[in-house]
Amino acid sequence: MQLTPVDRLDIQVLVDNVTDSLSSTPPWVTREWVQLQRRGMRRTTGGSLCCANHGLSLVITAHGPNGPRTLLFDGGPVDYAVERNGTRLGIDFGAIEAAVLSHGHWDHAGGIPQALAMIQAANGARRVPLYLHPGMFHERGGLQSDGGVLPQDRVPTPKVWRDVGAEPIVTDQPATCLDDMFYISGEIPRITSYEKGLVGQVRRIADDAPWEPDPLLMDERFLAVHVRGKGLVVFSACSHAGIVNVLHHARASFPDVRLHAAIGGLHLSGPTEAIIPETVRDLGTFDLDLIVPAHCTGWRAVRALADAFGESVVVPAAVGKIFSL
Repeated sequence: MQLTPVDRLDIQVLVDNVTDSLSSTPPWVTREWVQLQRRGMRRTTGGSLCCANHGLSLVITAHGPNGPRTLLFDGGPVDYAVERNGTRLGIDFGAIEAAVLSHGHWDHAGGIPQALAMIQAANGARRVPLYLHPGMFHERGGLQSDGGVLPQDRVPTPKVWRDVGAEPIVTDQPATCLDDMFYISGEIPRITSYEKGLVGQVRRIADDAPWEPDPLLMDERFLAVHVRGKGLVVFSACSHAGIVNVLHHARASFPDVRLHAAIGGLHLSGPTEAIIPETVRDLGTFDLDLIVPAHCTGWRAVRALADAFGESVVVPAAVGKIFSL
């Protein structure tokens, strides 16, 4: 597929696992409190600040030949996080023209209905194209130590998405949108030996069906944007496919464009902490200029990445930050 290069890319973190307005950042990163003061905060109070929550949501604006176009990449876990943070940060929900759900997990899907409501309230009730994978609608859960299963919230069906203002686009094939500036991948090939997905995840195809193993999450996809003069920016919301597999597929999809940045959850926490050394080693082969770990990456992986590549490359995400590339 052809991907239209953009002149600038602005990424605002709407929902993330952490807030951090005290750590110093590069000049091209704007912190939450700076944003809040620009929005009129004159006294620091708990009520004036954003909240962290277990999940991820990014508002991404690409500045291309026909002007800026904005896409919502995931919605975090819950309505109140979207409403609280979006209102305080002054997100222009009316400018959001499309949305992507990266994979079928509640911590990325749960806040999208609230985001759609805020978008439609601001855009005259126009429907929002929402890119979905057909494999994300089964009920999922996690195996417990006693052999039982802890179920997860289900991803709404396309009909439900339509009822809340989306125009569902359900496909497992790659696609582009918004002047061909945003690329939504197809299924990600699994080629490394150590990236084994979400071990212990199960699913069932009906309420009375048995649970079956589902570690690979083949419904997961990445988003990519080509920034002129820099290269490909790859957004991987949770990296259950493995961030190394993600980047291999991004490079194979656009062999003539160098990889510039990897942004999002790298899922190197919990049991996957065991593959931090291999992941850090192989990330070095992509010669990335920027790594923005977020959400499920975990502090041990962030530390290992910073030790390996330095603070000029590794710039962690936090709620409210704006990255201008």
